[in-house]
Formats: sequence, C-alpha cells, structure tokens
Amino acid sequence: MPINITMPALSPTMEEGNLSKWLVKEGDTVKSGDVIAEIETDKATMEVEAVDEGTVAKLVVAAGTEGVKVNALIAVLAADGEDLAAAASGAGSAAPAKAEAAPAPKAEAVPAKAEAAPAAAPAPAAAPAAVSSSGNRTFSSPLARRLAKEAGIDLSAVAGSGPYGRVVKSDVEAAVAGGGKAAPAAAAAASAPQAAAAPAAAAPKGASDDAVLKLFEPGSYELVPHDGMRKTIARRLVESKQTIPHFYVSVDCELDALMALRAQLNDAAPRKDNAPAYKLSVNDMVIKAMALALRDVPDANVSWTDSNMVKHKHADVGVAVSIPGGLITPIIRKAEQKTLSVISNEMRDLGKRAKDRKLKPEEYQGGTSSVSNMGMMGVKNFAAVVNPPHATILAVGAGEQRVVVKNGEMAIATVMSVTLSTDHRCVDGALGAELLQAFKGYIENPMGMLV
Repeated sequence: MPINITMPALSPTMEEGNLSKWLVKEGDTVKSGDVIAEIETDKATMEVEAVDEGTVAKLVVAAGTEGVKVNALIAVLAADGEDLAAAASGAGSAAPAKAEAAPAPKAEAVPAKAEAAPAAAPAPAAAPAAVSSSGNRTFSSPLARRLAKEAGIDLSAVAGSGPYGRVVKSDVEAAVAGGGKAAPAAAAAASAPQAAAAPAAAAPKGASDDAVLKLFEPGSYELVPHDGMRKTIARRLVESKQTIPHFYVSVDCELDALMALRAQLNDAAPRKDNAPAYKLSVNDMVIKAMALALRDVPDANVSWTDSNMVKHKHADVGVAVSIPGGLITPIIRKAEQKTLSVISNEMRDLGKRAKDRKLKPEEYQGGTSSVSNMGMMGVKNFAAVVNPPHATILAVGAGEQRVVVKNGEMAIATVMSVTLSTDHRCVDGALGAELLQAFKGYIENPMGMLV
C-alpha cells in the first residue's frame, strides 16, 4: 500500500512552510530516520526525516515550492515489493503514514481540521508549467500556478523571483496586489463580480495595498513581498500590543566593576587548540545577571493565562538576535544555574546557527523572559515589546562614560541604561522595580555572579 508523506508541523504555530530542497529523488530507497528534505519555516530551515521505509514513488511537491500547507501531501513511498507506478498513481488515496496518526499541533487560532482541508492542494504539481500566449514556457511553482488560476492572473506577465526566474507564490501575490494582468481565458469567462472577488480574497489584512500605494508617486517605489518571518513578527507584535498592557521601568547601572572583572576572567581563560576556551562579552554577563534577578524575584518570573499565573521554576532567558529579514530569540535554558563561560559558548553557538536559520523550534520557543541588547549599535536607551508568553523583556543600551556624583563630588563612570518592559497583568510597578534593582545589584557587584 502506498505511504503518503505530508508536510509536517515543525512547530506548534506552523501553518505552512517552503519545501526548499529534496535530499532524495524518485526511485531512491529510504529507511526510517533518513533525512529526505529540508523545510523552511518562518524562523529556520529544518531537516525532515522519513518515518517509514520504502521507495520514493513520487515527489508530489517540487523543490522550491513556497507556502505548502501543514498536512499537505508532498511525496509518496511505495512499500516493499510494491510497483512504483501503481503507488504513484494512487497518490493521495492511500492510508496516511504513521507520522500522521497523531494530529499535528494546532497553530495559533487555526483549528487543526481547517489545516487538514488543503491536504490535496499540492496536487497541481503534476500539471504542466504555464505557457504564454507566444508559446514560451513560464517556469512556476505548483502553488503559484494555482493562485494565479484562482486570481485570473496571466503567469507569462509575472516576473519570477525564484531560482532561474521561477514564478513563486510571493510573485503572484504581488501581481494580485498590484492589479496584475488577467489571463485572457479567465478574463473572458469570468463575470465582472466574480473577477473582482478573486483579488479581494487574496488581499492582505490591514490597510489595502491600493489605499497605501495611492499616496506615492508611481514608479518611485518597488514592492517587496513579505516573507514568512516578517509576517510572523508582524502578527506577534500586533498581538502583543493589543493584548498586553505594557509599562516601563528604567535604571542606570555602572559598569566599571563588571568591565574589570570581565577583562580579568578573559585573561585567565584556559587555552584549547591555541584559542581561549571562552571569551566573555558584556551581553553574556547581562544574561546571567537577568537570570539571577529572576531567581531572586520569583514573582516576576511568570507568564499570564486567563485562568492561572504560570510561575516558572527556572530562568530561561531569550536573547534577541538580528538576522537578515527580521530577528529571532534563541533561549539560554536554566541560565541561573550556568556559569558565565557556559552561557558565553552556548550563546555564541546559538547566535551563529540563528543567523544561518538552523535553530530547532525548541531552541527559540518558550522561555520565561528576554534580553534585547542594542548597546553595541550605539543606542543609549529604548523600550522593547514584550514577547508572549513572557511577562518581561529587558532593553539594554550602550555603556558610555558619564559624569556621576559620588560622595558629593563629580566623577566619571561607565554607565549603561536599561529599561524593563513588563506585562502589567502579572508584574506590577513595585515588582518590576524590585526585579530591576536585583539586576542592577549583580551588574554593579559582579562577583556575586560567580558564587
């Protein structure tokens, strides 16, 4: 019996992904655990392993296809001794693979049943590429062809941004938003109300493209379609600002003692393969100080739900990392228990893989609080947006020399401004101030982080 392979849900919030690469071809034999494909989600590129054994009878979705829905059929395996042609022709009708026996985790606000419906959507992969009226072939992804057909768009008039000029989903969406050229057959067959309905269904939420673009001079801009990461960031930030009552507390921390200890620890680092075993940064020490402050003020190490206050037993500190097209927040788990050298090396590894989009979902999802450091960019101070389900996020500014008053006299000190953004539903003003004072204590007396 043919074995269906479907687009897996690689995270609880995943609704669709891009099938960036097949690592097998039709006719290959695969075993359980073999890596068969690379899937690009909104935050990372992940490898997909085969659950069952068999021979690849058909790759239903082509490499490079964007916007493949979770649970959509992407390939078919022939069981041992089964004819490949028969298995391929039965694509979509066989019993699902074992991996599908358990329902995929629900995406935010999207029922699992609704996600399962588009399972047959990639079927047009077998359809020929679009052909222009001049007879030239237009290379396009299956999803792009389906969207173009639904919207009445002539693919030959759409400029492709995919590999080798391939027309992909985002190109069709841009053409729809820009009032793209309708396919001749569709334009003739469709009535006026129907023709107007198709683009409306594809319009993005919020201000319509037409309403915004009318404000600018034609030809003075270019349209850059949103990728999955930017859409996810936008959705989560809107959710945060609409549902979380933010308030902000700021404090200045003197860094001279911390800088001196950092230099001393780095100088004492043992060498391995002619390189120091670790190299501490100020950010590493900020992470540790935040984790210890959360440990010392456990009432602030919480998350809000409608029914309960979630009190966390450990400080899992997320660290905002800027990557091309957006940002991601890898998490240092149980940071209050880890040494500075362990935090430093772990952060270096997570940061590198974050920029390569190779993080696993468990490495950037969850956490109990976060740190966003823009000090290295010369920013003096700022206020960050709370990242649900966290109740707090610490915005860290640059350390700079300032005039301070000590014992009634002016002196020069290296000072860093930090601002704590909090969810007022679960962290009140006094509690937020207590957390910041605990953080300030570790920053200004850093030897406390070593005991």
